Amino acid sequence: MKIGTLAREAGVAIDTVRYYERQGLLPPPQRSASGYRQHGKDDVARLRFIRRSKGLGFTLEEIRELLDLSGRRDVDMAGMKAAAIQKLAGIDEKLSELQRVRAGLEALVASCPGHGALEHCPILDALAGDRPAGERHE
Repeated sequence: MKIGTLAREAGVAIDTVRYYERQGLLPPPQRSASGYRQHGKDDVARLRFIRRSKGLGFTLEEIRELLDLSGRRDVDMAGMKAAAIQKLAGIDEKLSELQRVRAGLEALVASCPGHGALEHCPILDALAGDRPAGERHE
């Protein structure tokens, strides 16, 4: 199948197919006599795997490792589970950081009356480093 059909069946853009080829995530396609890329059903499955992995937050390098693992179906699944556990731990770290950021922003919003001269805005002061977040200007 041509690249447009492959992209459509896999649910990605044609540029994405080409990008994954350049990154080595898709094997180089066979070429027809006229020079068109010729892809097979395995390429559709591989692109779907990549798309779903990206949707779960895996980086291209991590996806490369997952693809390598998935190509060795005769080995134990412990490697695949370990990769998923590692990704989950990274997401938990990001969530903790986002909760910390949210709490800081929430404190800034609570410290601001929302009216008056901007020069007395506690949010602006905190962002400029003039005063710690949450400290009111008197």
